[in-house]
Amino acid sequence: MEASLPNPMWHPLAYVRGRFQMWWQARLPLRDSTTLTQRNVYILPTGPGFMLGATLLVLLVASINYQLNLGYVLTFLLTGSAVVGMHVCHSTLRGITMNLLAPEDHFAGASVAINVNLLSDKRSVRYGIGLAVLGTQHWSWTDVPAQGRAKVQVAFQAPRRGRHQVPALTAETRFPLGTFRVWTVWRPAAQVLVYPAPELHPPPLPPGEARAGGQATVQRQNTGEFDGVRAYRRGDPLKLVVWKKAAKTDELVSRDAQQVQRFELWLDLAHTGIVGAMAGGAPLEQALSRLCAWVLLADKQGLHYGLRLGGEEIALGSGEAHRRNCLQALALTHTSAANT
Repeated sequence: MEASLPNPMWHPLAYVRGRFQMWWQARLPLRDSTTLTQRNVYILPTGPGFMLGATLLVLLVASINYQLNLGYVLTFLLTGSAVVGMHVCHSTLRGITMNLLAPEDHFAGASVAINVNLLSDKRSVRYGIGLAVLGTQHWSWTDVPAQGRAKVQVAFQAPRRGRHQVPALTAETRFPLGTFRVWTVWRPAAQVLVYPAPELHPPPLPPGEARAGGQATVQRQNTGEFDGVRAYRRGDPLKLVVWKKAAKTDELVSRDAQQVQRFELWLDLAHTGIVGAMAGGAPLEQALSRLCAWVLLADKQGLHYGLRLGGEEIALGSGEAHRRNCLQALALTHTSAANT
C-alpha cells in the first residue's frame, strides 16, 4: 500500500503564510479603479538581484584586499547601475491607474475574461508590465505608451454557478535589469454572474400547456421543436422558418403560429425528468443544466416561454432581456428555492 503524501496545507509554514495572506488581503479596499502610489507599490530584489549583490560584495572585498583601483571602479559602477535600475523599476509601476471593465456573464466551466485598462500620464513609455490573477502564473504583459493607455486581459475559471467576486489581481514589473521586482495587489469590487453549464445533448423541449380555453393537445417532436410546422408560404417571417429541418430535407417549412397561440411553453424542474431534482445536490445541478439548454434552444427558435423554479416563476416572454432573466434565475437558484 502506497504511503499518502502529506497535504501541503497542513505544513506549519504554509498554514502561517496562508493565514497571513488572508489577513493582509482582507485589509485591502474593494475598488474597481486604483492608482498606484508609494503606499501600495512594493519592491524586493529578485534571485538575480541577490546574486548581483553577492557578486558586488565579493568584488568589493577583493578590491580592498588587493588594492585594485579598477576593481573599485567596476564595483561602484555596477552598484550605481543597480541603484538606478531600482529607481527606474519602481517608477515604471508607480503612478499607473488601473480601471476594471465590467465583466460579462459566463457559463460554468468557461474562462471568465477580466479586462483592465492601464492609464499612464508619464511622458515616457512604461515597459514590461504584467497582470495576473493573484496566486497564478498566467501573466499578460504589455507596454503602456507615453500619456496613453493599454488594455490587458486575464482570465479565471469559476468553479460553479452563482455570483462570484472577481479575484484579487496582481501587477508587476522587473524592467529594466530584472534585479528588482516591483508589484502591487488589487482587489476589484466587481462581481461576475456564472450561469449553469448547458447540457450538451438535451432532450426535446417539453410539451406545451394548453392556454385557458384551449382544446387541442400539443404534439412533441423528436427534433426538439415545440410547435407544429406547415409548408412555407410566401411572406412568412424568416424567424418562423425551421432552418434546422430545411437543412436536413431541403424543404422550407414554417412554424404554425396559430398553434403556438393555443399553447404555453413552460420550462419547469418537474419537466426535466431527472429524479431527485427537487431535493437539491447533483440532481438539481443536472436539472438546471438541462433547463439552461432549453432556455437557449427556445430563445434560438424565437418562442415565447416561461420558467418555473419551485416558488419562483418568470412570466412568458421572449427576446434577449427575457433570456438573460431566465439564465440569471438559474444561476442564483438555491436548493431551498427548489424545495419550496
